[in-house]
Amino acid sequence: MIILPAIDILGGACVRLVRGEYGSAGKVASDPYTALRSFIADGAQYIHMVDLDGAKEGKTVNHELLCALAAESPVPVQLGGGIRDMETVEFYLENGISRVILGSAALLNPNLVRDAVRHYKDRIAVGIDAYDGKVRISGWLERSETDYIEFARIMEDCGVSNIIFTDIERDGTQSGANCIQLAALSEAVSIDITASGGINDINDIKKLVSMGLYGAITGKAIYSGSLSLREAVEYAGKADNTLS
Repeated sequence: MIILPAIDILGGACVRLVRGEYGSAGKVASDPYTALRSFIADGAQYIHMVDLDGAKEGKTVNHELLCALAAESPVPVQLGGGIRDMETVEFYLENGISRVILGSAALLNPNLVRDAVRHYKDRIAVGIDAYDGKVRISGWLERSETDYIEFARIMEDCGVSNIIFTDIERDGTQSGANCIQLAALSEAVSIDITASGGINDINDIKKLVSMGLYGAITGKAIYSGSLSLREAVEYAGKADNTLS
């Protein structure tokens, strides 16, 4: 399983939110470059980044900073937030981003997902962000009536090979990953699933590894010190070797 440390950008700063509430934003690193270098030093194999301003406004906002971070990173970077059209997909994929995450656009415009997957295949992922099982969009501020599993099946039919599932209610709380919803999702579709939201310590990582998931995104746990990124990366890597 791949461990993806998170760098979330709001107003140019590296922050973490609680349950996606923008008013809860707290700065977690002196600057994004310091966070990135720390993650690389601890063995990160993939970096997860989000343009929080972009997610809220529905357009790219921190693109210059995000692309600069990707240029400095020796490992691949995936990025979400404010990516709503093919032009933006192309911009990021041509400017150092290895994989883009479609969230709101995927729910509102499935044809964009199909087109993007046709052109870029596994460089396209879809973020499914849910509260009480229902998908939310626009920086998690707008609720839909679409069930997260129903949405995942639609995305699988569109050719998506990677889903990032976030339980909004747990995100930023360090209360543990929602293994029940993740297990249901894993049974419903046969594509890669990355868990996000609620991870607190190495025990959460062990649970997710045992589920056979593709990846796990963690941010606040690393910044707070309750999870050692180095230990998580080493455990997940050894588990993969054992399974192979």
